[in-house]
Amino acid sequence: MKKYPWWKAFMDYGLSFVVISVLLPIFFILIILASLDTGFPGVFQQERVGRFGKIFVIYKFRTYHIKKHTKSSFGKWMRKTKLDELPQLFNILKGDMSLVGPRPDISGYYDQLKNEDQLILNLKPGLTSEAGIKYRNEEEILNQQKDPLQYNDKVLFPEKVKMNLEYYHRLSFKNDMYILLKTFSVLR
Repeated sequence: MKKYPWWKAFMDYGLSFVVISVLLPIFFILIILASLDTGFPGVFQQERVGRFGKIFVIYKFRTYHIKKHTKSSFGKWMRKTKLDELPQLFNILKGDMSLVGPRPDISGYYDQLKNEDQLILNLKPGLTSEAGIKYRNEEEILNQQKDPLQYNDKVLFPEKVKMNLEYYHRLSFKNDMYILLKTFSVLR
Protein backbone atom coordinates (compact mmCIF):
# COMPACT_ATOMS: atom_id res chain seq x y z
CA MET A 1 0.00 0.00 0.00
CA LYS A 2 1.89 3.03 -1.27
CA LYS A 3 -0.76 5.71 -0.90
CA TYR A 4 -3.29 5.88 1.90
CA PRO A 5 -6.78 5.45 0.44
CA TRP A 6 -8.52 8.78 -0.12
CA TRP A 7 -11.84 7.40 1.11
CA LYS A 8 -10.25 6.39 4.42
CA ALA A 9 -8.85 9.88 5.03
CA PHE A 10 -12.18 11.46 4.02
CA MET A 11 -14.10 9.17 6.35
CA ASP A 12 -11.62 9.67 9.23
CA TYR A 13 -11.57 13.47 9.11
CA GLY A 14 -15.22 13.89 8.22
CA LEU A 15 -16.71 11.57 10.83
CA SER A 16 -14.27 12.65 13.56
CA PHE A 17 -15.06 16.31 13.00
CA VAL A 18 -18.81 15.68 13.10
CA VAL A 19 -18.64 13.46 16.21
CA ILE A 20 -16.40 15.91 18.08
CA SER A 21 -18.71 18.81 17.15
CA VAL A 22 -21.78 16.93 18.37
CA LEU A 23 -20.17 15.52 21.53
CA LEU A 24 -18.18 18.60 22.58
CA PRO A 25 -20.40 19.27 25.63
CA ILE A 26 -19.96 15.63 26.71
CA PHE A 27 -16.18 15.98 26.28
CA PHE A 28 -16.20 18.94 28.69
CA ILE A 29 -18.33 17.09 31.24
CA LEU A 30 -16.13 13.98 31.07
CA ILE A 31 -12.89 15.94 31.38
CA ILE A 32 -14.24 17.78 34.43
CA LEU A 33 -15.47 14.55 36.04
CA ALA A 34 -12.22 12.72 35.24
CA SER A 35 -10.21 15.64 36.69
CA LEU A 36 -12.28 15.68 39.88
CA ASP A 37 -12.10 11.90 40.21
CA THR A 38 -8.48 11.16 39.30
CA GLY A 39 -6.70 14.50 39.55
CA PHE A 40 -5.96 17.32 37.15
CA PRO A 41 -5.70 17.09 34.20
CA GLY A 42 -8.40 14.58 33.35
CA VAL A 43 -6.63 13.65 30.12
CA PHE A 44 -3.97 10.95 29.97
CA GLN A 45 -1.21 11.09 27.37
CA GLN A 46 1.10 8.24 26.39
CA GLU A 47 3.51 7.51 23.58
CA ARG A 48 2.37 4.83 21.15
CA VAL A 49 3.69 3.33 17.94
CA GLY A 50 1.98 4.72 14.84
CA ARG A 51 2.17 4.38 11.09
CA PHE A 52 5.62 3.42 9.77
CA GLY A 53 6.70 2.85 13.40
CA LYS A 54 6.61 6.59 14.14
CA ILE A 55 5.94 7.44 17.79
CA PHE A 56 2.96 9.69 18.56
CA VAL A 57 1.14 10.81 21.69
CA ILE A 58 -2.27 9.24 22.26
CA TYR A 59 -5.02 10.94 24.29
CA LYS A 60 -7.47 9.26 26.64
CA PHE A 61 -9.55 10.34 29.60
CA ARG A 62 -7.65 9.55 32.78
CA THR A 63 -9.01 6.50 34.63
CA TYR A 64 -6.32 6.10 37.33
CA HIS A 65 -5.82 8.23 40.44
CA ILE A 66 -2.59 10.17 40.02
CA LYS A 67 -1.58 9.80 43.67
CA LYS A 68 -3.14 6.45 44.61
CA HIS A 69 -2.13 4.68 41.35
CA THR A 70 -5.41 2.76 41.40
CA LYS A 71 -8.28 2.70 38.94
CA SER A 72 -11.11 4.96 40.05
CA SER A 73 -14.72 3.78 40.10
CA PHE A 74 -15.59 6.43 37.50
CA GLY A 75 -12.55 5.28 35.53
CA LYS A 76 -13.76 1.66 35.61
CA TRP A 77 -17.10 2.79 34.21
CA MET A 78 -15.42 4.87 31.48
CA ARG A 79 -13.23 1.92 30.49
CA LYS A 80 -16.17 -0.47 30.43
CA THR A 81 -18.16 1.88 28.19
CA LYS A 82 -14.99 2.82 26.20
CA LEU A 83 -15.71 6.51 26.81
CA ASP A 84 -12.09 6.91 27.94
CA GLU A 85 -11.13 6.42 24.27
CA LEU A 86 -13.13 9.41 22.96
CA PRO A 87 -10.18 11.87 23.01
CA GLN A 88 -8.56 9.70 20.33
CA LEU A 89 -10.91 11.43 17.90
CA PHE A 90 -8.49 14.37 18.22
CA ASN A 91 -5.63 11.98 17.31
CA ILE A 92 -7.60 11.18 14.17
CA LEU A 93 -8.01 14.87 13.31
CA LYS A 94 -4.25 15.34 13.85
CA GLY A 95 -3.63 12.53 11.35
CA ASP A 96 -1.98 10.16 13.84
CA MET A 97 -4.84 7.67 13.82
CA SER A 98 -7.73 6.36 11.76
CA LEU A 99 -11.23 5.33 12.78
CA VAL A 100 -10.45 1.72 11.80
CA GLY A 101 -7.03 0.12 12.03
CA PRO A 102 -4.80 -1.83 14.41
CA ARG A 103 -5.12 -0.53 17.96
CA PRO A 104 -2.01 1.52 18.85
CA ASP A 105 0.42 -0.22 21.17
CA ILE A 106 3.34 0.83 23.31
CA SER A 107 6.90 0.43 22.05
CA GLY A 108 8.24 -3.09 22.03
CA TYR A 109 5.42 -4.69 20.06
CA TYR A 110 4.40 -3.38 16.64
CA ASP A 111 7.75 -1.68 16.18
CA GLN A 112 9.44 -5.09 16.61
CA LEU A 113 7.48 -6.90 13.89
CA LYS A 114 9.39 -8.90 11.29
CA ASN A 115 8.82 -10.03 7.69
CA GLU A 116 5.26 -9.80 6.33
CA ASP A 117 3.92 -8.77 9.75
CA GLN A 118 5.61 -5.37 9.22
CA LEU A 119 2.95 -4.57 6.61
CA ILE A 120 0.71 -3.63 9.57
CA LEU A 121 2.91 -0.56 10.08
CA ASN A 122 1.68 0.79 6.72
CA LEU A 123 -1.67 1.37 8.41
CA LYS A 124 -2.54 4.17 10.77
CA PRO A 125 -3.53 2.86 14.20
CA GLY A 126 -7.27 2.82 14.67
CA LEU A 127 -9.88 3.69 17.24
CA THR A 128 -11.43 0.29 16.54
CA SER A 129 -10.54 -2.96 14.78
CA GLU A 130 -11.63 -6.59 14.55
CA ALA A 131 -8.95 -7.46 17.11
CA GLY A 132 -10.06 -4.57 19.33
CA ILE A 133 -13.64 -5.83 19.22
CA LYS A 134 -12.65 -9.45 19.91
CA TYR A 135 -10.38 -8.45 22.80
CA ARG A 136 -12.40 -5.50 24.11
CA ASN A 137 -12.18 -7.10 27.56
CA GLU A 138 -8.42 -7.71 27.26
CA GLU A 139 -7.74 -6.34 30.74
CA GLU A 140 -10.10 -8.93 32.27
CA ILE A 141 -8.54 -11.72 30.19
CA LEU A 142 -5.04 -10.77 31.33
CA ASN A 143 -6.13 -10.45 34.98
CA GLN A 144 -7.24 -14.10 34.88
CA GLN A 145 -3.80 -15.33 33.78
CA LYS A 146 -1.05 -16.62 36.04
CA ASP A 147 1.54 -14.67 34.00
CA PRO A 148 -0.34 -11.87 32.16
CA LEU A 149 2.72 -10.52 30.31
CA GLN A 150 3.69 -13.94 28.98
CA TYR A 151 0.07 -14.64 27.96
CA ASN A 152 -0.08 -11.32 26.13
CA ASP A 153 3.25 -11.91 24.38
CA LYS A 154 2.60 -15.56 23.42
CA VAL A 155 -1.17 -15.64 22.82
CA LEU A 156 -2.96 -12.28 22.55
CA PHE A 157 -0.40 -10.22 20.65
CA PRO A 158 0.29 -12.86 17.96
CA GLU A 159 -3.47 -13.30 17.45
CA LYS A 160 -3.93 -9.52 17.11
CA VAL A 161 -1.06 -9.36 14.59
CA LYS A 162 -2.73 -12.13 12.55
CA MET A 163 -6.09 -10.34 12.60
CA ASN A 164 -4.53 -6.96 11.74
CA LEU A 165 -2.60 -8.49 8.85
CA GLU A 166 -5.87 -9.94 7.53
CA TYR A 167 -7.37 -6.45 7.81
CA TYR A 168 -4.43 -5.02 5.84
CA HIS A 169 -4.98 -7.49 3.02
CA ARG A 170 -8.77 -6.90 2.98
CA LEU A 171 -8.64 -3.10 3.32
CA SER A 172 -11.80 -1.66 1.79
CA PHE A 173 -14.48 0.91 2.47
CA LYS A 174 -17.02 -1.90 2.89
CA ASN A 175 -14.86 -3.67 5.47
CA ASP A 176 -14.28 -0.44 7.42
CA MET A 177 -18.00 0.27 7.50
CA TYR A 178 -18.65 -3.31 8.68
CA ILE A 179 -16.11 -2.90 11.51
CA LEU A 180 -17.57 0.47 12.55
CA LEU A 181 -21.11 -0.93 12.63
CA LYS A 182 -19.92 -3.99 14.52
CA THR A 183 -18.21 -1.70 17.05
CA PHE A 184 -21.39 0.27 17.65
CA SER A 185 -23.45 -2.91 18.04
CA VAL A 186 -20.98 -4.26 20.64
CA LEU A 187 -20.94 -1.01 22.63
CA ARG A 188 -24.72 -0.85 23.01
